[in-house]
Amino acid sequence: SRGAIELAAASDPDLAYIIIHTAAVQGKPRGAVLSQANLILVNLQLMHAYGLDKTKTYLNILPLFHIMGVNIGLATLMAGGKNVIMDQFSPQSSLDLIQEQNVSIFGSFPPILGRILECIQSQDTPPDLSGLEIVAGLENPETAGLWEAVTGSKFWIMYGQTETSGLITFSPIFEAPGSAGRVSPLVRMIVADDLDNALPAGSTGEILVKGPLVFKGYWNADDLNAFTFRNGWHHTGDMGQLDENGYLYFKGRKPEKELIKPGGENVFPAEVENALVSHEAVDKACVFGVPDAEFGEAVKAVCTLNVGFTVEEKELIAYTGTLIAGFKKPKFIVFVDQLALTAAGDIDRFAIKEKYTHGQ
Repeated sequence: SRGAIELAAASDPDLAYIIIHTAAVQGKPRGAVLSQANLILVNLQLMHAYGLDKTKTYLNILPLFHIMGVNIGLATLMAGGKNVIMDQFSPQSSLDLIQEQNVSIFGSFPPILGRILECIQSQDTPPDLSGLEIVAGLENPETAGLWEAVTGSKFWIMYGQTETSGLITFSPIFEAPGSAGRVSPLVRMIVADDLDNALPAGSTGEILVKGPLVFKGYWNADDLNAFTFRNGWHHTGDMGQLDENGYLYFKGRKPEKELIKPGGENVFPAEVENALVSHEAVDKACVFGVPDAEFGEAVKAVCTLNVGFTVEEKELIAYTGTLIAGFKKPKFIVFVDQLALTAAGDIDRFAIKEKYTHGQ
C-alpha cells in the first residue's frame, strides 16, 4: 500500500529548493527563494490542518507557478495522497474529475467557485460531490455560503504570501466571519507601526512575520532583502488587524506595495501604466484595483489624453492586451481632463482611487 514519502538520503534542510517569482514593488519580478525546510514545514502544517493522508486526493486547478498551486499539492504528496492536475480550468471538467477521482480538496480563487456553482445549477441531475471535504482560498462570504449549502464541503479562508511559503493564517470562513483565518502555530506575527512596534489587538498596522515558514530572501537582491528583513522581521507590505483570539483581518496594502489581484494573480500598476502611456493618444495614466463580483478585484485606469488625440476605451484596452498579459489589461478605463496631483506635483493615487473606484 502507498504510504507517506520518506527521504532517501540526508540533506541540508536550509538549501534552496525552489524559486517562485512574485510581483515587485518597483515593477520588476522578484524570485522568492524557498528552502526544503520551508516547504516540509508548511506541508506538515497543512497535513495537520486539513487532515491529509494517503486516502486524500487534491485537484490542482491553480497554476504551478503560483505558491498555492504548489502548497497543497506538495502537502498531499508528502502525505502519500494523490494529485490530479488540470492543464486548464473548466467548470464541467472540474466536476467530472471531483467525481471520477474522488477529490477531497482543492484550492480556489475567484471566479472558480462561482463558475462551478453556475455549472451545478444548470444541470438537471446534481453531481455527487460527497467525497469533497475542503476548498481553500479566497472568496466572498456570500459565494462561500452558497458553496457550502450546495456541496456540503467546507470553505477555508486564508492569508499568505510566496515569501511565507504560502498559507500562514487559515480557518473555516465562518469560524470568524470577515477574517483571513487564524495564525498558524509555526508563525510569529505582529501588527506593527512604522517603527516596527507591536500594536495592541484591534489596531491596524503592517503585518510582520517571523518563523520557519519565512523564505530565504529574494534571489540576487541584497538591498531589497536588507529592507524586507529589517529589525529581524519579514515585512509583508500588507496591512491588517489581529484580534484577541489570533484571527487576522486583512486591511489592504501599504501604498508602496500597491498590487491588484484579479483572480488571485498579481498585477503591478506601473506595468499597466507603462503599456497605456506607450499609446500615442495617452498622456498620463493612474491604475488601481476596484472591487469585482466575478474576479474579486479588477484593473481600472484613469487616463488623460494628448492634445489633438482621441481613443476609445475598447480600443485602448485591446492595445494594452498586445503588450502585457491578458489578465493585466484594464477592465475599465476612464478619460479625464486632468489627474489630481499631490503638493509635490506627483499623481495623487489615493485621491484618484477614492474618486473613481465607484463609477466615474
